Amino acid sequence: MSHDTSLIAIFAVAFVFALFFGFLAAKVRLPPLVGYLLAGVLMGPFTPGFVANADLAGQLAEIGVILLMFGVGLHFSLKDLLAVKGIAVPGAIAQIVTATLIGGAMAHFWGWSLGASLVFGLSLSVASTVVLLKALEQRNALTSPEGRIAVGWLIVEDLATVFALVLLPAFAEVLGGRAPGHSHADVWVSLGWTFSKVALFIAASLIVGTRWVPWMLAQVARTGSRELFTLSVLAVALGVAIGSAFLFDVSFALGAFFAGVILSESDLSHKAAQDSLPLQDAFAALFFVSVGMLFDPTIVMREPWAVLGVVLVIVAGKSVAAFVIVLAFRYPLETALTVSASLAQIGEFSFILAGLGLGLGLLPTEARNLILAGSILSITLNPLFFAIIPFILRALRCSGVLMKWLERGSAAHPAPPSVSVSALGGHAVIVGHGRVGGAITPVLERETLPFVVIERDRQIYESLRLRGVAAVYGDASARGVLAIAGVEQARMLIIATPDGYQARRILEISRAANPVIETFVRTHSDQELRYLQTQQVGVVLMAERELARRLTEHVLRSFGVPPARAALLVAEEASTELAVRAERL
Repeated sequence: MSHDTSLIAIFAVAFVFALFFGFLAAKVRLPPLVGYLLAGVLMGPFTPGFVANADLAGQLAEIGVILLMFGVGLHFSLKDLLAVKGIAVPGAIAQIVTATLIGGAMAHFWGWSLGASLVFGLSLSVASTVVLLKALEQRNALTSPEGRIAVGWLIVEDLATVFALVLLPAFAEVLGGRAPGHSHADVWVSLGWTFSKVALFIAASLIVGTRWVPWMLAQVARTGSRELFTLSVLAVALGVAIGSAFLFDVSFALGAFFAGVILSESDLSHKAAQDSLPLQDAFAALFFVSVGMLFDPTIVMREPWAVLGVVLVIVAGKSVAAFVIVLAFRYPLETALTVSASLAQIGEFSFILAGLGLGLGLLPTEARNLILAGSILSITLNPLFFAIIPFILRALRCSGVLMKWLERGSAAHPAPPSVSVSALGGHAVIVGHGRVGGAITPVLERETLPFVVIERDRQIYESLRLRGVAAVYGDASARGVLAIAGVEQARMLIIATPDGYQARRILEISRAANPVIETFVRTHSDQELRYLQTQQVGVVLMAERELARRLTEHVLRSFGVPPARAALLVAEEASTELAVRAERL
């Protein structure tokens, strides 16, 4: 061909490689972005075979950064952050400082400058939002107390990263780098000028953007054209990012983040997120591929101890710091383990910070290779950390003294019940007061039937206490909590939490204390359903199957089948299904 097709070649090869290696990563239960990074490594100049145009790939990566930051801003929730601000804000700040100091000290030991050490440590301190959300979603833990704390923690880390993106250019010369575009003799003048531009940009975004952008989206939505709405969302994301860079001299990343925040205030924010998600995912894949192209895999052989040190800072230093911080705030051991596992990786924000550090002359090229190696290895290991949490809990619970010391003041020593349960007998013990448990208790209250709620979310527990509901604060799978709820005298136990391991542990404790107690368990997976049925659990309910049965019954009634006959048919089908399962077992 006579015309240049390098851009098309990059798109085609990047998507094909990303699909293939992302699929392989998913098949071995790793996050797909591990595959995207490996695809980039194979396309880069450090490995044989096809070598993509690095300059064009870099520009595609910029689009990926814009859409990634736009997505972060679009999903930014001040409400979620405020709900866990007591632990998320001080915890995230303390963990960032701790990890930055550890990473910076290691870089200083290697002989790097102060600026390089600072940026390097900061790059190792921030976890990947993409990896965290996917890990929590896979475990149905996004709305759990641990999940909300981890997400709030990440929101604070994201804000800290945005703040660093603003400050680093202003302090570049002082830290031994070069100022972007122009130079100021006085760092405070440079800092003041930077903050003035950022403040002007934020004011313009909040005053003009929050009024004009939602209005514009509403006008486009009224046309009924899906493609026009998607185009308007992309126009806002890219337009605000590039316009803010030219008018206010702020980074693309910061402009895109605020474009997402502006859109999040619109009533159409959910539709905007849904329509832009495919493009966000596609360019996010290109972003990780382009980052992988910059990675020189030979560093693992050339500097094995440095790579090991980086991985230990990420998976051990950060995790231990988060673990200690969460326990210090008197949260249960399971919460501390989940939050520390969530943060034991780095991703997109680390790459953005490293790219800025390289552009400002603060970081050596070797630093980027170490950060990329640490990211690939930590993301690969991250599922393992989540998988071993139940085994760690089981081992620790075998040691009463150690467990008591670790959980002093938290779930191992739960708050006394908000209403005395000593006089109760034949009552129901409800574990978890979320969407499921919260739907059961109003009916029991209305019928004046006795029950006690066990809840490990302090805010929910406090709201129940204020309502006069008998409630115990703590983890029902920890020692003593079920006893305080009066499980020995209880008539039934309702486990309304989605955590499979926790349900097994609760059943074990409750049956030891009360062998004749009637049990009701909620589950999310066929595997867990089959296991619980082998344990002679009274009633095991799976949300999807119950919904299917109710829908089937309504469909039969709509066809004119009498209600009694419809109910009988659904019941017969359920019995047949149980019999088939029993044969398989």
